[in-house]
Amino acid sequence: MPQTVFRPKALSKGATLAIVSPASTPDPRRVELGMAQLEALGYKTMLAPHALDRGPLYYAGTRDARLADLHGAFTDPRVDGIVCTRGGWGSAELLPYLDAELVRANPKAFVGYSDQTSLHIWLRERAGLVSFHAPMCAADFADPEGIDPASWNHALSGGEAWTLGQDDGLRVLRRGEAEGTLDGGCLSIYTAALGTPFAPGKAEILFLEDVGTKPYQWDRMLLHLRYAGRLDGVKGIIFGDMKKNVGPEEQELLEQAILHALADFAGPVAIGLRSGHVNARNISLPLGVRVRLDLQEEANPRLEILGAG
Repeated sequence: MPQTVFRPKALSKGATLAIVSPASTPDPRRVELGMAQLEALGYKTMLAPHALDRGPLYYAGTRDARLADLHGAFTDPRVDGIVCTRGGWGSAELLPYLDAELVRANPKAFVGYSDQTSLHIWLRERAGLVSFHAPMCAADFADPEGIDPASWNHALSGGEAWTLGQDDGLRVLRRGEAEGTLDGGCLSIYTAALGTPFAPGKAEILFLEDVGTKPYQWDRMLLHLRYAGRLDGVKGIIFGDMKKNVGPEEQELLEQAILHALADFAGPVAIGLRSGHVNARNISLPLGVRVRLDLQEEANPRLEILGAG
């Protein structure tokens, strides 16, 4: 990982956002709605040339087309930040061809989650860039109640320290306190990178979420992380809102599976943070910044974002 951490320029009102599709084809109508919502918030938007491409397969254009859109968004002097339309599958195809020097020379806010976890890892490990696990254009901004405005503004505007807590879904699974750099994303994409040249580095505070993942699959992938040594050095873990993984009848089983997989992990563990795949207002998280996880009181769990993204 580069020793220098690059922080993108804060996004103020009037900033221009490039809308890109590094993975799967989005619904054009939802992209239109999402762009309208971003513009209603005071931003300008620019749709990347291939953002609405259909195919091959489920991709939003060929690998080279998606790569050109992403590189172009970083180098275009008119663009202040980059927001993905949706996840799906395809971002990992771009990894061997991404230009770290180009990104470091043009550090910009990169926003997405789900399949974009592989890009977050690459940006952190290869370019040293802080990025944002945050709402996407078609997936979230297209819905009137799809984003959490407070965390979006805190994360993307470069403000002072701020805190997430019980009102943001955070609950205590294991008490404790830890401080370190926040990393993570979608668990299935995060673990799929292990054993490749694009694997995540060692994390300190780990955020993990997913969609459609059963308790035994969480157990299996957390064991995979442990066997791969990726829990070594982790001081605290935060899990996302699990409502898109299992129904209410399996929530307790899922939490038990997580605690079983983490039986040898000594740090604090939280669950329920509404970021990523959620059915509520999606919370924005800056990845690559210092945070403090305070789970000493079950009635007052806190994730303090200490550094500006």
